Amino acid sequence: MDHSSSEMDWHKLSYVSWTEAHVSSWLESIGIKEMYITKLKEEEVTGPVLTTVQREYLSNTIGMRSGQIEHLLKKRDELVKQEQHKTKTKCDSGGNRDDKKGKKDVSVSGQEEKPHDRADQLNVLNATGHSCHSSDSGLNFCEYRKFDHHEKDFRYVKHNVLPPETGIENMIVPCHEYKSLEIAHKLDSKRLKSKVASEVLRFACACMNMRANGTIHFGVMDKVKGTHKHGEIKGIPLKNQEDYVDALDYIERCFKGSNQQSDARNCIRNPRFIEVLDKETAEKTWVVEYDVVPKASIVKDKLYAVGVPKYSEKDDKVKCEEQVPYSRVGANTPRISDDDLVHFIQGLREKDQQREEAESSSNETALDFKEDQKRKLSILLTGGKKHMDNSLFYIVVTNKIHPEYLDYINFLVNMNLFCVFDFDPDSETSGLYGTCKKQKPVVPHFLNDYENVKRLENAVFKDSLKLFDRVSWIFCNGRNDFPGGEVPCDERTWTKTRKKKMKKAVSFICNDILPSCSFVVLFLLVSDVEQPLVETFHEFYAEMNGHDCLTVISESKENYKKWSSLAQVSCPISALKEISIVEMPLSHVDATVQSIQLSKNQPTRKLPVSHGGLCFLKSVEEAMLDTLEIVSVDQCDDTNLQILSEDGIQQTELYFYRGGKIDWINFWLADQHKCEAIIERDAYKEASKIVNNVVHRKIIRPIESVNIYHHPGGGGSTVARQILWSQRTKVRCAVVKQSKEVTTVCEHVVKLREHNESDKNNCLPVLLLLEDQNPDYTDDLRRHLGNAIATKKISPSVLCFILLICNRSNDPERMCRASPSQTVAVTHRLSNEEKPLFLKKVEQLKLQFEPDFILTFVLMSQEFQPSYIEDFVKNLLDKTDHSSPITRLIRLVALLNSYVKDSYISVSHCEASLGVALYVGSTQYHAFVNHLSDEAKLIFIHLRDGTTHIPSIRIIHPLVAEEILTQLSANLPQSVIAMDLIKDEVLINHRFDRDEFLKVVRVLFIRRNKKSRGDPTDTAFSPLVEHVITERGGVQKAVDLMKAAYIVLGKDAYVAQQLARLLYTNLRFEEALEWAEEAKSLSPHDTFILDTLGQVYKRWFYHLYDTLEEKEPSPERGVQIIDIALKGISAFRASEKTPKKETVSLNSSYYGEVDVGCRLLKFLSGVDVFSSMAGYSELMRYLLTDYIPEEVRTPWQRFHVQLKGLERSLRQALECISEDLSYFQTDISEEDEELDARDPEQVYNPREWLTRKSAVYAGFFCREQESDEATVSSTPDTFSPAERLSPFQRQMRTYKLGGGNVTAILSFLYDKKSQRAGKKLEEIMAMYPENLTWKNLDETELTNFLFCQIALNCILPGSSKLLSLQKLQDLSTRFMTKGRNMSSASALFLLSLLFWPESSKELSSAEAQILLSAIDALQRLCEQKIQHKAQRKSRIVTHFFLAKARGLNKIVHRSAIEKQIKGTLSERKLKWLGGEVWKTREVVQQLKRVEGWTENENLYVSCGQRDKKIRVIPRYSASLPYGNEKVTFYLGFSFDGVVASDIQVME
Repeated sequence: MDHSSSEMDWHKLSYVSWTEAHVSSWLESIGIKEMYITKLKEEEVTGPVLTTVQREYLSNTIGMRSGQIEHLLKKRDELVKQEQHKTKTKCDSGGNRDDKKGKKDVSVSGQEEKPHDRADQLNVLNATGHSCHSSDSGLNFCEYRKFDHHEKDFRYVKHNVLPPETGIENMIVPCHEYKSLEIAHKLDSKRLKSKVASEVLRFACACMNMRANGTIHFGVMDKVKGTHKHGEIKGIPLKNQEDYVDALDYIERCFKGSNQQSDARNCIRNPRFIEVLDKETAEKTWVVEYDVVPKASIVKDKLYAVGVPKYSEKDDKVKCEEQVPYSRVGANTPRISDDDLVHFIQGLREKDQQREEAESSSNETALDFKEDQKRKLSILLTGGKKHMDNSLFYIVVTNKIHPEYLDYINFLVNMNLFCVFDFDPDSETSGLYGTCKKQKPVVPHFLNDYENVKRLENAVFKDSLKLFDRVSWIFCNGRNDFPGGEVPCDERTWTKTRKKKMKKAVSFICNDILPSCSFVVLFLLVSDVEQPLVETFHEFYAEMNGHDCLTVISESKENYKKWSSLAQVSCPISALKEISIVEMPLSHVDATVQSIQLSKNQPTRKLPVSHGGLCFLKSVEEAMLDTLEIVSVDQCDDTNLQILSEDGIQQTELYFYRGGKIDWINFWLADQHKCEAIIERDAYKEASKIVNNVVHRKIIRPIESVNIYHHPGGGGSTVARQILWSQRTKVRCAVVKQSKEVTTVCEHVVKLREHNESDKNNCLPVLLLLEDQNPDYTDDLRRHLGNAIATKKISPSVLCFILLICNRSNDPERMCRASPSQTVAVTHRLSNEEKPLFLKKVEQLKLQFEPDFILTFVLMSQEFQPSYIEDFVKNLLDKTDHSSPITRLIRLVALLNSYVKDSYISVSHCEASLGVALYVGSTQYHAFVNHLSDEAKLIFIHLRDGTTHIPSIRIIHPLVAEEILTQLSANLPQSVIAMDLIKDEVLINHRFDRDEFLKVVRVLFIRRNKKSRGDPTDTAFSPLVEHVITERGGVQKAVDLMKAAYIVLGKDAYVAQQLARLLYTNLRFEEALEWAEEAKSLSPHDTFILDTLGQVYKRWFYHLYDTLEEKEPSPERGVQIIDIALKGISAFRASEKTPKKETVSLNSSYYGEVDVGCRLLKFLSGVDVFSSMAGYSELMRYLLTDYIPEEVRTPWQRFHVQLKGLERSLRQALECISEDLSYFQTDISEEDEELDARDPEQVYNPREWLTRKSAVYAGFFCREQESDEATVSSTPDTFSPAERLSPFQRQMRTYKLGGGNVTAILSFLYDKKSQRAGKKLEEIMAMYPENLTWKNLDETELTNFLFCQIALNCILPGSSKLLSLQKLQDLSTRFMTKGRNMSSASALFLLSLLFWPESSKELSSAEAQILLSAIDALQRLCEQKIQHKAQRKSRIVTHFFLAKARGLNKIVHRSAIEKQIKGTLSERKLKWLGGEVWKTREVVQQLKRVEGWTENENLYVSCGQRDKKIRVIPRYSASLPYGNEKVTFYLGFSFDGVVASDIQVME
């Protein structure tokens, strides 16, 4: 289950704070079934919800069984009790606070706390919604409303704490008094008014006598009570606001004389009702505040006394107490005693004077302190950097931006925007979206687009949303211009219907897409603030664990006040001020931000054009080509060198020379002479020369290739990019991004070529870099590009595309030999010309950087000498503490980097592993790098790869990683390191980037080495597993590792499959069987997994057979062996019946069935009953008839049926293999290579294997016949040998000679010794009787006979064994093209070959009907076989072509054409793919061009009569011209019908 490390820490939090993920983790820990956990998570059962769920809910809604319900509820109750006990203990241990009114001054800071104590208290606070009254930690303090001001948008937040009640500070700064009214607010109107009036008038009287401003607050705790703090905002519900206003009417009754009453009215302000925000309840509560303003002009020379009202329960009326004066002493309001009255009156004059002075000074215009908003804005947006670059992403949240502000949003366009949350429904027609989409590539979304209802993997979901390719513009409140159902709604409806969706979107972005501290969220408040915008702030604040990386910009102070009053529910006002830019005009913001932006958004970029000039490519147009990284003529020209400091340039250089991938900015800075030039290696010069020759060559192909093979870390990628940089002004250059669909890439490359060009035949070619793409991908792209060229009728002599293919290889020089004229090798060795350049560069760099920090380049200058690397690593590890977490991290990264190409670990994973916390608030963010040791800083490089968008690390070079692993594993075996990795729950379960990390771990255990990919050797298992096996007790260690990996990877069926292979390879067959069955249970329809089950039995059978002690075992002794063999055959057959994968043309299990069947026949012939010559005859009778020898009747009782069907099933399996090899090419995809358990010969040379196995199978049944023939030949006979053979004997003889199936027969055509092949075919022909009629043979034999005739004519056209074309046509008329008894695909293929006319006029009506129905049936059979899967269709083989000759000579085999093509295997393959074959002189002379026409996007040829036409399949579907055209083409014959190549429109 997918939990982040924080989610797995449920035990550290109170259940009240648990999210759905925490609950899921807890449920998993107590043993609840996963299906119920998933359901509860979907129902959003959080911690608080968990405490209230009932038995009925669990049973009816979740569908839980009673046992699971009982267990859950019991554990839930235990959990609640534990938490209550824990909270009570903490509160009880906190000490007591004096609740008396006179001791209400509270120390906010409290005593100093240890960090872990503070954390514990925070947890209790989170758990219960408040803290114990023993500590103030974790409280949110807030500020007062501005005194004597009506602030419309001011609000309090429930449970926030105001400063303690105060006495007189000076006359102007108000003193404060709190009253909770906890009970009193429930009183009736009369009692409530008297209670409020008594408190207000007493306080007001004191303030007037003290000449000091003051505010009395109702709804605020005036003492510590239970868990409530002094000053805590509680709020009171208001039944009737008039009661609080009318309470002031007691002024006239309680103050003495009209003057004092009038003064009181003037000094006491009407009540202010301040709303209290509360997330937990919808009930509205308020704080009621009365301000007292005793101005000097009113109160001078006066002493005030008041008789406070008091409700008499006895008399049921309000009475006023004796009028007495009050004063303010500290935070209390005592009456002035008679003893102190004279002294107090004497001091009034001084107080009056102080009041007048205070009022006078407060009226003077004070200069407001103006903070440096430019600096603050810069720090907020860049994280403290001097400039803004692409190292951070930006998320903008905004409401309506009015048209007058749209001129000032250029700073947004220049930002590295990730997404925009836009609450303006008119944003496209009159707002921000409409303006931005003209300048920046954007994709409009709604909130529900982020819901992932299809439950796609994160990587797939990201691609579907086009994240990182374009700005995701999320319309959060509908669109007025959109015809769909997303209409704007009011705040209340939005909260009900869209708030939840917004929460999911924010959570997905913060937890699954962007790492923490890699992005800034900017709230742009340009118009009136509404609640949905604030809700978005709350969600970001919660998901980002605080206000770090949040920024608020508001030009309007009023808007900001409303915003801050609502936002303070999450973030205190004081913290909001820290992240807010207020009253700064948007025009100033625009200018300020642009002044620190390193590069400006280029609305257009420049590309070269064919006539030598330049054209513009708009950024919006470029974004539509998002599978390509286009390199423009003015690449990086938008960089502002005035902002880029020397230090920034040095860091850019250092990143490259430490081993990071080169960026275009490196080349640009070198061109600007801001840094040293990049060394041009010999390989660069060679490759550039090849590219230039291709561009200027006269005889060219439309698609050319240049290959670069390089050692890992050898600089091949740098060479490839140097070529693109140097060629960008001459041709159009682009890099294909990783993991992009071939069809889309092809479409985008064609658009790039044709952009702003008028003549499609006169465009500059596109130089396209493909890095580390597998050969299938490259071939597929080349094929699609060829189709596009043909479709657009571009001349075949025009160069359109140059594929620069750059791949890693451990032996680049060997890969270079395959196509030396088009390939360059980049190795670790330096040439004599390169050595001085590198040494000189090292000396230059040493003047700028410490040598250790340019280690990769130093290693390169030393040609990566093993001794140099070994010494460096040894010195490094000698200084390392091997027990530290940092060294452990080095071990794990070294393991992954050594065995998994391009592997990395995200910084987020590293932080989790090291326990590096992200503290927010007053504590600064602790950067991961600060926690590394000096040694780790040397060998780790931080990746900033544009494809992953995830900060990550790897070791600076693969060779360094391998040496570190080698030296560390001297003391700690690699099996232990690997087990440490997969047992690390923090790493494995860390939520962020989890899918990618688990993919790397999966590759570690599954990917095998293949020489074909440039690996040093072929391996049976992953290199890690192979290494572990060599350790002491290694097989068991490898098994334990694979078992652990199986669990960690979520019970991965392919890991179980590989484990089964590992076990059967090491003869542990029972265990292997268990794991093969386990894999089958997880993927019951997977071809490879079902095949592995058969392989277990096969290897088990082989082992039992090979270790059998008896040479001639008894039937009883053979029971187990036969049982295992037959189980293997059954398992293979089960696999054969499953649907095939798209990349698999043949189910590999047929091979296993043949292997086991042939070996079983050999075993049966060795059983003592059958071992003699007479016994052999007995065995034949047993296998081929109903006869059962007595010796085996009982012991083999279970096997008779299967054994008697063995010969037939073997023949069928061989036929199936032959048929599939007749349809498809035999190459296999890289992905399938990892899983294929067949022997290498079956994978790479299946035709040779089939021929050999056919001979073995037939040879077994031929032995008796040969002895019989020897006996017969000694007696005179008038019959020929062929006529003496029975049909079965003839079949076995032809099988043994290689004429038993189509594939074996066609293999003769590839024999380099044609005379030998011809004689073999003549020998096969001799097996058939003379004057043959179709009645003499069954359909399969007749098919094989006809194929032998065609093959023999291709090899020895003058052979005496050949029959005429007419005779062959007559024989083939027995084949059925329709109905239930329709003939096989091979027979139908023969009809298409034999009956295709030399000219359409020669075809009779009957022959035309045969041809039409045969081809139609072939095409239908092929569609069923390939199941409409394009990848499989592209692998279909064309066997024969139509030639100009007559008779049988009209049929030319593919091998004859291949002999005319010169070059290496790779070069010949390119000529087929590129269509160059059809321009070869010998081929043009030999093959016949057929005339046809296109109609409704189909290709047809005439079939003798006007109403008869045959559909011809274009070998490349896109090569058909548009519209209805007359065309010519070369005709080929394949098992999907007749096909067309080199289609040309007739002049």
